[in-house]
Amino acid sequence: MISRMSSLFLRTLRDDPADAEVASHRLLVRAGYVRRAAPGIYSWLPLGLRVLRNVEGIIREEMDAMGAQELQFPALLPKEPYEASNRWTEYGDGLFRLQDRKGADYLLGPTHEEMFTLAVKDLYSSYKDLPVWLYQIQTKYRDEARPRAGILRGREFVMKDSYSFDTTDAGLEDSYLAHRDAYVRIFDRLGFDYAVVKATSGAMGGSRSEEFLAKADAGEDTYVRCTSCDYAANVEAVTTRPPAPTAYDGLPAAHAEKTPDTPTIATLVDVLNADHPRDDRPWTAGDTLKNVLVVLKHPDGTREPVAIGLPGDREVDQKRLDGQLEPIEVEPMDEEEIRRHPTLVKGYVGPGVLGEENASGIRYLVDPRVAEGTRWVTGADVAGSHVLDLVAGRDFTADGTIEAAEVRDGDPCPVCDDGSLETARGIEMGHIFALGTKYAEALGLQVLDEIGKLTTVTMGSYGIGVSRAVAAVAEGNHDELGLVWPREISPYDLHVVATGKDEAVFEAAEELVRELSGAGLSVLYDDRRKVSPGVKFKDAELVGVPSIVTVGRGLADGVVELKDRRSGERSDVPVGEAVARLTEVVRKG
Repeated sequence: MISRMSSLFLRTLRDDPADAEVASHRLLVRAGYVRRAAPGIYSWLPLGLRVLRNVEGIIREEMDAMGAQELQFPALLPKEPYEASNRWTEYGDGLFRLQDRKGADYLLGPTHEEMFTLAVKDLYSSYKDLPVWLYQIQTKYRDEARPRAGILRGREFVMKDSYSFDTTDAGLEDSYLAHRDAYVRIFDRLGFDYAVVKATSGAMGGSRSEEFLAKADAGEDTYVRCTSCDYAANVEAVTTRPPAPTAYDGLPAAHAEKTPDTPTIATLVDVLNADHPRDDRPWTAGDTLKNVLVVLKHPDGTREPVAIGLPGDREVDQKRLDGQLEPIEVEPMDEEEIRRHPTLVKGYVGPGVLGEENASGIRYLVDPRVAEGTRWVTGADVAGSHVLDLVAGRDFTADGTIEAAEVRDGDPCPVCDDGSLETARGIEMGHIFALGTKYAEALGLQVLDEIGKLTTVTMGSYGIGVSRAVAAVAEGNHDELGLVWPREISPYDLHVVATGKDEAVFEAAEELVRELSGAGLSVLYDDRRKVSPGVKFKDAELVGVPSIVTVGRGLADGVVELKDRRSGERSDVPVGEAVARLTEVVRKG
């Protein structure tokens, strides 16, 4: 097929959009692939829609090849199934809710576990019907608080979600691995570098979860990888290797000391080294135990104060904290909340008043590094004083542990003894979950087993961000001139540019594109008569079709020019061989 730029619904832009933060956003708008309709909502223009459909095609081919079956649910969904699973409440402000004219509650679907579960419940009743793998490619809706980066994080997006249904945990494991293998094939074909990392299950629930992250400096997800073994995880899923419990016999007794004017950990360390020096080495921030006060907002609206204890040389990582507690929301404890707990002395809060059994009644969770026998300096619950030599397990006991501290380059690997962690950035492209029975139990999905007994079905959930994939590929495939699409998802196989004013050039170009189309290739043909060659070349480089064919001055010598947009290499191709040569280039990828 042929698309002519003289009639194509396209306007390229020379300037970056004012709100563009990342390269994919900037270039997809400038090259005429998408246009902003509202914050987090984008229209797909003809070029962008072609790329989106190509991504969908790859996903559909691999899902069909693995034996999954495609269906499609509505985007407008009733409230009742989501009430049954408690996600009507758990999703909180992230859900688009609406009512019809009769006052009935509906939502715009953010994901469809409930609908898939009910569909299988409606049609299947025996173990003989299972396993079954179902998927859809459909638009989803989430009321993102801060939509950003163009189509990377929007309020409306296209997603592939699939679900497996089995009667045993062994069957779920097989389904999970089959989907994982299919995802590897899909992401290999999409044409970007990616990592598969351990992840948390969050509000989805389940026993196992992995993310597929496109490696990108502009990615909003941080993950870690070990320098020695194959361990990789997103920061929310990283586990800290705690120190082994140590005996505290012979350690000095805890004692409170005056530490005036110490509003920060740095000032506290300075005062400690000046007024209360250690015999063995100077005090460091890592010797202090700071207690961060937060409030948990539960989905049902209740608020719970919590204190988080962690080494003073670490900060709370909000994403890690959110990942541990999802769907609970976390916010800092404000002055009003602190005043409700008179035992709390701001800036000098210590374990003495924390914990559900102590004076404040505030649940106290600590970093795994605060292990039994470790020795700390922390608040004395009196203004201007800290406690030294406070030993975990001897002088205080927490209510539990929580993985909320920041992860740093050089932290020890939680799996092997020799490696350390290094951080990298990525864009979440896919997420697979071994859900288990959470949704089946909530919605009553059971089948008869081999002996005629009802058994609850176990499920897996597997998502791919389809529209996000377009941005992720663009993020990893561009240069200073514009986009550089991988062959398999490029909007066209070839971009043919006719230059000059000679009518013979346009006649030759027209004949060439017709023959290329007849050979089964898709061609974007720049047939604009009153546009300069310089503008045409800039547009071709911006649009990013991997092969650019120029029909111009070389025609007098019987050749056209072929440029590889990826390498920049140019070569002359005899006109008589052009169709065969160009077809070969496209077929080779």
